Amino acid sequence: MALPLPHDQLQNPRLKAYLTPIKQRLTPYLFLLPALFLLGLTVFWPVCQAFYLSLTNYTDLSQPPQWIGFANYRRLWTDPVFWKTLGNTVLYLVCVVPILVVLPLGLAISVNQKMRGIAWFRASYYTPVIISMVVAGIAWKWLYAENGLLNQFLAHIGFKEGIPWLTSPKWAIFSVMAVTVWKGLGYYMVIYLAGLQSIPIDLYEAAAIDGSDGISKHWDITVPLMKPYLLLVAVISAISATKVFEEVYIMTQGGPRNSSKTIVYYLYEQAFENLEISYACTIGLVLFLLILGLSILNLKLSKQQNRII
Repeated sequence: MALPLPHDQLQNPRLKAYLTPIKQRLTPYLFLLPALFLLGLTVFWPVCQAFYLSLTNYTDLSQPPQWIGFANYRRLWTDPVFWKTLGNTVLYLVCVVPILVVLPLGLAISVNQKMRGIAWFRASYYTPVIISMVVAGIAWKWLYAENGLLNQFLAHIGFKEGIPWLTSPKWAIFSVMAVTVWKGLGYYMVIYLAGLQSIPIDLYEAAAIDGSDGISKHWDITVPLMKPYLLLVAVISAISATKVFEEVYIMTQGGPRNSSKTIVYYLYEQAFENLEISYACTIGLVLFLLILGLSILNLKLSKQQNRII
């Protein structure tokens, strides 16, 4: 057992100079220890369990998992439905994210004006955010019905045949994307609105004196100063697009012919409908790596943005 150091040795300047950096390095981790414990309990440990189950065969919940090695990963590599769902998820990213980056910025600029009743416009744009996805999905499913309001409107303006919004492989996934965009516009608009209100008005007044007015002032001033917010919205919307589930579950159940099935819905289907727990864990790990890659990209872009600023 180590004996405590005498008081005179603790007063030694050399010893104090040696112990101080160690104390400074350990102190932040002591404050982070409770959060790291909770994070490990709720994130890291489930990830380790999922990785272990992906190496087993666990279809009978009354029996312990049976070790099968990398068989689930080989199955995943040759599974056409998985690649279809992965392609649908990437298509979601490509189509939804640019719209959710650009369009809410335009809405934020429009509602950042000083005029009478502007608060009502802000509330109306934000209302879809607070509506439950279940309610929104059912409502849009009625709108997309064969004799729904959208097809009736098309018939009124001259289209003889209605569009099979949710029953055609060509239209189903894009119809679901429209609901995702409609639901997320107000949320990202509020993020942009916070950034716009932090821009000094003097910059716009100086730009007006220099001849930059109208749309050009937003291109010269708003967009450069809003780059951190644009990056934030891009990353958040991309991660949300990879995890889309409720819209698909309520409106199409992944059909027709897997045309609107995303990777999260396929994971749910394997785990809770087919009871392929091990295979679902394998799919979940792929999704985890995809989201992890987006998060790392966010960190790198944020560092580059900070260097530029």
